[in-house]
Amino acid sequence: MAMSRETNLYILLLSLHGLIRGREPELGRDADTGGQITYVLDLALALARHPRVARVDLVTRQIFDPAVGPDYAEEVEALGVEGARIVRIPFGPRRYLRKELLWPHLDQLTDRLVGYLRRQGHMPHVVHSHYADAGYVGRELSRFLGTPLVHTGHSLGRAKRQRLLDSGMSRERIQRLYRIDRRIEAEERVLEHASFVVCSTRQEAEIQWGAYENAYHTRLVVDPPGVDLSRFSPPRRGAPRPPIQGELDRFFRSPHRPLILALARPDPRKNLRRLIEAYGTSPLLREHANLAVVAGNRDDLTEAEEELRQEVTALLVEIDRHDLYGEVAIPKHHTPADVPDLYRLAAKRHGCFVNPALTEPFGLTLLEAAASGLPIVATDDGGPRDIIANCRNGLLIDALNPAEIAETIAGLLWDRRQWRSFARAGLTGVRRHYTWEAHVNRYIKEVDATLGRLHPKGLPRHRSESARRRLLRLDRMLVCDIDNTLVGDRDALAHLLALLREHHDHLGFAVATGRSYDLTLKVLEEEGIPRPDVLITSVGTGIHEGPNLEPASGWQAHLRYRWNREGVIAALDGVPGLTLQGEEGQRAFKVSYYTDGSQVVADGEEGDPAFVGGEIIKEEVRRRLRVAGLRFNAIFSHGQYLDILPVRASKGKAIRYLADKWELPLNHVLVAGDSGNDEEMLRGDTLAVVVGNHSAELEPLRGEPRIYFAEAGYAGGILEGIHHYRFLEGSKK
Repeated sequence: MAMSRETNLYILLLSLHGLIRGREPELGRDADTGGQITYVLDLALALARHPRVARVDLVTRQIFDPAVGPDYAEEVEALGVEGARIVRIPFGPRRYLRKELLWPHLDQLTDRLVGYLRRQGHMPHVVHSHYADAGYVGRELSRFLGTPLVHTGHSLGRAKRQRLLDSGMSRERIQRLYRIDRRIEAEERVLEHASFVVCSTRQEAEIQWGAYENAYHTRLVVDPPGVDLSRFSPPRRGAPRPPIQGELDRFFRSPHRPLILALARPDPRKNLRRLIEAYGTSPLLREHANLAVVAGNRDDLTEAEEELRQEVTALLVEIDRHDLYGEVAIPKHHTPADVPDLYRLAAKRHGCFVNPALTEPFGLTLLEAAASGLPIVATDDGGPRDIIANCRNGLLIDALNPAEIAETIAGLLWDRRQWRSFARAGLTGVRRHYTWEAHVNRYIKEVDATLGRLHPKGLPRHRSESARRRLLRLDRMLVCDIDNTLVGDRDALAHLLALLREHHDHLGFAVATGRSYDLTLKVLEEEGIPRPDVLITSVGTGIHEGPNLEPASGWQAHLRYRWNREGVIAALDGVPGLTLQGEEGQRAFKVSYYTDGSQVVADGEEGDPAFVGGEIIKEEVRRRLRVAGLRFNAIFSHGQYLDILPVRASKGKAIRYLADKWELPLNHVLVAGDSGNDEEMLRGDTLAVVVGNHSAELEPLRGEPRIYFAEAGYAGGILEGIHHYRFLEGSKK
């Protein structure tokens, strides 16, 4: 599919947790399968219908788990509108996980998304993340591709933490259950990076996002979502009795009383217990109205997931405590098709819809109720303020005050004139303020402005855009050490750089060095070498990639495995012949030493005292680290340096990580080096070149397969290796 910014936008939506499917989504199945699912599905469809949009991919997690069914293992699901589809990518364990357990696996998804984009050959014009977990992935993907990031929070960690604290939950329990600190940090970083953040209400923009340190670093755009008016409409006279009516009425002694309806996933934050308490402690409501609490789906509670079991059990206990049998319905099952009928049934019986959530960023159910001609009573925290201000169709409540909840509901139900006024105003207000068509029009306007800033009219496209697209076309990669490999022979280097320019579209260029990121950039600039596609720095402990050479966070997470920097320093304290390098030589994932007096070791022969002394140092280092129970990778180089790295770190491992991420076969990667810290990247299935001026410590590699010892030194040796392997033959030049 040919795509251009002007007419054919490709938008990549990220919504990672819960259970997303286009066919009858299981809303309310658990705490992660609620309004966000409806929002992203409706947004994907509305975007795909816009004439400027060619394609919308809604990316979520691929799940292989018989407990949730086969639908969520389907790799691609069409959504019924041309260009809109769900794309499921596996990451983490195969089984279904609640969102708080996904954090350790998000870097894996970032890497796999890069592979997905390379396979399909198209890059999105916009990455749009939903909720903090997707925001983390979206930020990393956006930084790698240089593509604008748009974000929608749905609910925010700081607001959630404060409400839970207000409800009496301890800070420690909040952290344990919700990983709240990590979520808030991800939201802060999204604010730093996003081109704009979509907010549903002014209160969300000014109060909820305003609580963040980086709230003023990005554009906050108030663009409320819409409601599907083809599904939600007022009751019609003579309409057939819906199936869900019988499911509710079997609970009631007097089914035709006004119906108070609550519809939410079973989650303590939805505050359904207080609604039942408010009803149960109000003689007026109990005598003259019924309450229906539709809280997800369940079969045998004893076999349900713990969170759902606990919340539904708490609701049942509250019903039992107030002896509400015959007055409260809490059905076990409902389908997405039942939801419009629930609103219409409550409207037909002159009831109301109640959203008593502790905090409600927006409240899509409030719009659905309004479109059904049903007045609303809602929490005064968050989106309901804007909805009621725009639609004038209901009343706000303090969700922590059961007496106020009951009094407000009763006042609405018994004032028939106000009830009718709210019902009519809700229908008018929804059509005026809350349609998906209006939402998408505002959205595309913001996207155009964002892309316009990147590509001003009349000017050539920014270099970074062509660089991003090139990254998806690469089919070869040249990886070189700097000192004594890439540099040292200016004429040969000039020929090599000319070759890189000639094959620029499909030949990637990477530098792998023991130097730090800053020092690497400095020497490249001094030598007149253009910025590469990838920097592998600090002996493989740092990877910077993409047009802006952003850190690869997935690699950093990979290196943390069993790494104990302080333990390494303690274990090697006092080893004769070792001197810890200064602060400039140290990194978070690298402990570096000088090996005093060992310069002669590399040139010695077995039996020489110097050689034996050097081997003793190596053995003592390894012995001490093993005795301390540490996992490590010890790299000796140039006869005078020692680097202790995480067990997963080295130049070679970094190259293999990138080859896997970018889906490049290892025999399409040519590596060149000259010293001991290059040894691991020279081994294996890559095509390796040892330049003619190499250190003696690489001599043991001579004769090994796929390791070519060049006669020429420096960049001349690299050119010789490229010719030897016929490396550029068959490339996509």
